[in-house]
Amino acid sequence: MQYPAKVLIAWGEAISGNRQIHQWLMQNGFPELGLTCHALHHIESARSWLMQNGHPHLMAMVRGAEGEGNAIVWLDNFGYNYLAQVALGADNDDAAIEKLIKLNQREWAGIALKIRSVKNKIEESNNDMHRISPR
Repeated sequence: MQYPAKVLIAWGEAISGNRQIHQWLMQNGFPELGLTCHALHHIESARSWLMQNGHPHLMAMVRGAEGEGNAIVWLDNFGYNYLAQVALGADNDDAAIEKLIKLNQREWAGIALKIRSVKNKIEESNNDMHRISPR
């Protein structure tokens, strides 16, 4: 899975909520990255799209970031080693972030940290007993 560095940086911004960049990804040949942003927010249609359109590795990364160990194993078994480290890093594993940096994969480390931030905010919101669930 190869993307130019500028696309990975753009993806990180879209993950963080930049709607303009998200639209750019969707309209310029990277819908899988745009829809992964939605999958991180538990949008089932985006999760289904990733699975049905040849991007199970991105869905496995999302699931791995949510703490599903089998998803990490799947990523490693099918050669998506960077995505496995991204998922671990997004799931608060600092050693995975350090490993990506040591492998000179700073863009992937940045993606992991962006996903971590989004995921942790969602979890914090879900655990707030004073907040009414939108679902």
